[in-house]
Amino acid sequence: MPNTQSGATFALRDFSPYKEKKNEEYMNPNQKEHFKALLLAWKKELMEEVDRTVSHMKDEAANFPDPADRASQEEEFSLELRTRDRERKLIKKIDKTLELLETEDYGYCEACGVEIGIRRLEARPTATLCVDCKTLDEIKERQTTA
Repeated sequence: MPNTQSGATFALRDFSPYKEKKNEEYMNPNQKEHFKALLLAWKKELMEEVDRTVSHMKDEAANFPDPADRASQEEEFSLELRTRDRERKLIKKIDKTLELLETEDYGYCEACGVEIGIRRLEARPTATLCVDCKTLDEIKERQTTA
């Protein structure tokens, strides 16, 4: 999967899709363990990125005499910090999702209660709505903001 700055999709080095068995119960212990490992690996990648940013900003911080160079560096740092802020919010969402896993609520739509589905959860592990409810939610949002 491609990695994007927004964290919407992510790349995990050792990720392999869950292979469902015939007549397997939804959100059984194996599936829960799979998603827990997936979420923890995603969180770890995000935390490593935070560490790289701090290191990069320390190493690259320079007092350029040229105002254009200084402005370019400040803009670069500003963009990087905004990205990290979005990822900080994503880490909070991952933590909330891990709590849902512990309370047995993970994998079910918070609006209608149906199963979200293994493939959707692998594409978006922090999803809390099924495809239908998410679609309706987006339609309502467009109607109120348009």
